[in-house]
Amino acid sequence: PDGPAGLRNRAMLSLGYELLTRRAELVALNTDDIDIRDDGTLRVLIRRSKADPFGEGRLAFTSTKTASLVKDWLHWRGPYIKPLFCPIYQGKAIQRSLSTTTVKAIIKGSARAIGLSKCEVDRFSGHSLRVGAAQDLLCAGFDTAAIMRAGGWKSINVLSRYLEKAEHNVWENAEPAIADFHLKRV
Repeated sequence: PDGPAGLRNRAMLSLGYELLTRRAELVALNTDDIDIRDDGTLRVLIRRSKADPFGEGRLAFTSTKTASLVKDWLHWRGPYIKPLFCPIYQGKAIQRSLSTTTVKAIIKGSARAIGLSKCEVDRFSGHSLRVGAAQDLLCAGFDTAAIMRAGGWKSINVLSRYLEKAEHNVWENAEPAIADFHLKRV
């Protein structure tokens, strides 16, 4: 929507997607976990996650577009709120984090708003940002090491579960390269 909730939701969905975060990681982010870099992107410290019980954290990075969305949200939200994403009550930012349930509702609400069917919306979950981003990175040609680094995976076995339903045709752009390979062998 237009207005403060739209600013927050766009920034949150874009950031969650690019950081490949779980809902809990996304709502745990504080303003001091982000740094604006000279190139206009963000460097984000994800302090703790399900796969990081000792809180070693991981660094993740964004595009300039997502950084701009986050900056717009922060400009409206103001400097005195600690959680990066917070509720809005009577037109004001509230000093507490959003709940993970709220993130799931925002994801599903956004899917409905773009006109997806009820059946399609029902398939979305709070994990959809993480799964979708991993699959999109694979389809864009990134190797598994880059995807593992971006999403904080330590095991190829776990990542493979995220990627198993990706519609990724390895042969789409391979024909010229394979034809050259075969001709060199003949």
